[in-house]
Amino acid sequence: MSSAPFSLPSDLASAQAALLAEREARLRSEAERDAAVADATNAKARLSSTEALIAYLQLQIGKLEREKHGPRRERTQRLIDQLELQLEELVTAATEDELAAEAAAAKAQTVRAFTRKRPVRKPFPQDIERERVVVEAPTVCGCCGGARLSKLGEDVTETLEEIPRRFKVIETVREKFTCRDCEVISQAPAPFHATPRGFLGPHLLATIVFDKFGQHIPLNRQSTRFQCEGIALSTQTLADQVGHVSAALQPIFDLIKAHVFAAERLHGDDTTIPILAKGKCMTGRIWTYVRDDQPFGGPAPPAAVYYASRDRRGEHPQKHLAGFGGVLQADCYNGFNPLFDPAKNQTPITAAFCFAQTIRTQSHLAA
Repeated sequence: MSSAPFSLPSDLASAQAALLAEREARLRSEAERDAAVADATNAKARLSSTEALIAYLQLQIGKLEREKHGPRRERTQRLIDQLELQLEELVTAATEDELAAEAAAAKAQTVRAFTRKRPVRKPFPQDIERERVVVEAPTVCGCCGGARLSKLGEDVTETLEEIPRRFKVIETVREKFTCRDCEVISQAPAPFHATPRGFLGPHLLATIVFDKFGQHIPLNRQSTRFQCEGIALSTQTLADQVGHVSAALQPIFDLIKAHVFAAERLHGDDTTIPILAKGKCMTGRIWTYVRDDQPFGGPAPPAAVYYASRDRRGEHPQKHLAGFGGVLQADCYNGFNPLFDPAKNQTPITAAFCFAQTIRTQSHLAA
């Protein structure tokens, strides 16, 4: 069965009208398609924003629960860490979907783009370095071309920028002089260096140590970053310098330790920490002892001492508190028990357990 042949217009006016009708139908179809794409993109962006908001609220709930039950709950901290990672991924995806929705809405022209609500940004510090860039002002009116312009005010846009760090080599020159009378050589003494040979300055050493212990950036990653910046510092070299810094800071640690353990009362606790081992990751412990006499009207400043161990054996707190003879507030960990026993400790410590474990403590002492 043959279909009827397509009939073409026989005159120019009919052909022009047919072309205009076809063009209008094509534009309408494209507009409907773009609107559908924009609606779908907006829906995806709205869903991503909702998921990011849910993750943010879950993170806030987790932090509030941790504040309510205390930082001793390691599981809550691990949950907060996971929620922060999840929030990071969801917010990144939400921003990408929002930009895609804006592009689709601009193409459709009939659909309003979805705009995600963002948290209020805190202002930049007032003492930060600032650079004022003044855009050249117009000299004539953009409407009438007149030159009689009067300043009404100004709009200031703040943009946070970074100056990439620079490395420099400090050449310390000590000139030598010889005496023409006695032929003795005279020279200024060598300057002080934070570590032997002084090939790393104190500012760079502070950055390396803070990144390792404060930001948890391993030395091998720091070495790779230095290599990308054109500075050859191997992991062994960095580790050697960290050892020198630790030895140089030992007197400060001893002063803090003496101050903390001279208190009448201490707060002690331990928390888990992952420690690298051969082919696996072990669960170590960070032991914390805090002196804070401010709630009791004491004038001494608060301070804390930290120790690390690869396990939770009772020998660790017993060694840490060997010379302490005051009041220790801690949980019911039985590793503290020998410290409270006069038969095992010459200077027995007075136990002061926390309210959260009163019931368990009573049953423990009764047994």
